[in-house]
Amino acid sequence: MILVKNPKRKEWEKLTRRPALKQQNLDQLVDEVFQAIREEGDRAVLSYTKIFDKAEVSGLKATLDEIDVACDKVSEDLKAAIRLAADNIEKFHRAQTSPVIEVETMPGVRCWQETRAIERVGIYIPGGTAPLFSTVLMLAIPAQIAGCKEIVLCTPPDKNGQIHPAILFAARHAGITQIFKAGGIQAIGSMTFGTESIPKVNKIFGPGNQYVTAAKQRATQLGVAIDMPAGPSELLVLADETASPEFVVSDLLSQAEHGVDSQVICVLKSVGLIPKIQEELLNQLPTLPRKEIARKAIENSKLILIEDDQDCLDFINEYAPEHFILCVENESFYLNGLVNAGSVFIGNYTPESAGDYASGTNHTLPTNGFAKSFSGVNLDTFSKKITFQKISKEGIKRIGPAIEFMAEAEQLKAHKLAVTKRLAKL
Repeated sequence: MILVKNPKRKEWEKLTRRPALKQQNLDQLVDEVFQAIREEGDRAVLSYTKIFDKAEVSGLKATLDEIDVACDKVSEDLKAAIRLAADNIEKFHRAQTSPVIEVETMPGVRCWQETRAIERVGIYIPGGTAPLFSTVLMLAIPAQIAGCKEIVLCTPPDKNGQIHPAILFAARHAGITQIFKAGGIQAIGSMTFGTESIPKVNKIFGPGNQYVTAAKQRATQLGVAIDMPAGPSELLVLADETASPEFVVSDLLSQAEHGVDSQVICVLKSVGLIPKIQEELLNQLPTLPRKEIARKAIENSKLILIEDDQDCLDFINEYAPEHFILCVENESFYLNGLVNAGSVFIGNYTPESAGDYASGTNHTLPTNGFAKSFSGVNLDTFSKKITFQKISKEGIKRIGPAIEFMAEAEQLKAHKLAVTKRLAKL
């Protein structure tokens, strides 16, 4: 990890910068793939699946037989764990159901707001170096609770043209039946335009690498909404002497193993923690099966000493981490002052992986500083708020003159007349 001690504020912009590919190259590739899918449909998806995923598939949709065979391959222990996680995710998201909000703003003027599900949603599940079956639960369960009529799932196949069994089991458990073998840019393009096999959707959900993020952002320019710009995984840990160096490093590595473009930052309040963290890294990193991936991510990550509490808080808010682990004695100071983070994990015994899998909170979170303006996925992300109003004769008498004066001031004569004509009838 890159060690930085007590950086000056003018250095923070550089320290909070995420690693990124050249956007121009990404945009050109996305446009090329999207254009091919728009013109050739399934044929283009199959072609790019062969190029990018090194997989040849005869059909894009996973069949019932494939799902049955795959589910039989999942161990009973893993099935039990998935069911436990699903139960907690359902409890947390069902509690977010919004009631109808109704207000009489003045006599005769009744306004209310109701929630309506987005009709057709697409779920993207990364499968590359790590098949994220947990993300199936995080997205499909709230989509079902919200009442989305059509839920489409895309995930890349392996080199044998198969979807990971745990992804298929999680999808079946969550009630998803439309599952397609498509990954990366071509999956996002398919759900944006629709193909012979893959339906067009109104909104696309799910994390992914920088290619997926670029594709999702392009989709927004083509009339399809997205959950958020969710790119490579990131984590910031704040630790003082009360934190366990062993736990801190295990959390850093849990994010570093996601991919070589993942970023982890460890902010320490005590200089004495630096050698302890460095020693733990040397001890734990070699034991990981994905140590080469984690090692490359760690090389681009930072170990930062900031001894002042206010400076620490300001730095965290400036970085706006996707995941934030808070392991300090005066945690209330940070919790009260925190404004920018995707999800927060508090104390020595709250690992980030709890939120990734089974505590119940959603792990689809804003990255790359977007926690300053985006929330993580929640029940509202799968729905829209529609406002209604009904005005009586008494109500239009009371509110009408104000509308007339305001419309006149904005020089919108027809707006004024729409009220004036009604008042004249009374």
